[in-house]
Amino acid sequence: MPLGAYVPAVAAGGLLFVSGMLPVRDGRPVWTGRVGTELTAADGREAARLAALNGLAAARAALGSLDRVRRPARLTVHVTAAADFTAHAAVADGASELLAALFENGGGHARLALGASSLPGGMPVELEMIFELA
Repeated sequence: MPLGAYVPAVAAGGLLFVSGMLPVRDGRPVWTGRVGTELTAADGREAARLAALNGLAAARAALGSLDRVRRPARLTVHVTAAADFTAHAAVADGASELLAALFENGGGHARLALGASSLPGGMPVELEMIFELA
């Protein structure tokens, strides 16, 4: 469920834009804290995987089925990280590898992974997904 005044996903021009997804289960954060301080890169990677699963659930809810998704086109992963943390790409791989396992053609997508000083609810990752629709 959205944490603000927005919708989880919007289809436009043959694309599905999925709003910022967080690592929550049953409406509660599974992880909180900064990667590289309170959390390890492996924790961040698992958090990114869970956020991606939540993004896929939002896509399915918006479309009625994931059958209309041709492929992931873009993934943006924000990582709440310690100032000296530099393994943002390894954290983002948790989401990218999930997409690769689920979609034909290896789920190839463009990606941006970047650090953030804070994210909603103190969570370690937030990601945005854009899917190409069939």
